[in-house]
Amino acid sequence: MELQCPKCEHELVRSGELKRHCESCKSDFKLHITCSTCGDEIERLKACGAVSFWCNECNEMKSKSSAVYTLQNDG
Repeated sequence: MELQCPKCEHELVRSGELKRHCESCKSDFKLHITCSTCGDEIERLKACGAVSFWCNECNEMKSKSSAVYTLQNDG
């Protein structure tokens, strides 16, 4: 999944599990992943290279394509 910098619209690079960095404007962001149904933050589950999510509010598994990804300034 490619994310663009909300400040300058250049592609962000991964700088940690949930961190993203923009080489162009030198900005850092934290990736927040929420449930598309209820809006609560969801848990990221990784096993054997596969990534899926668990929503505690909905009490069900969510696919990565149904998750909502947002960026927040990180410093």
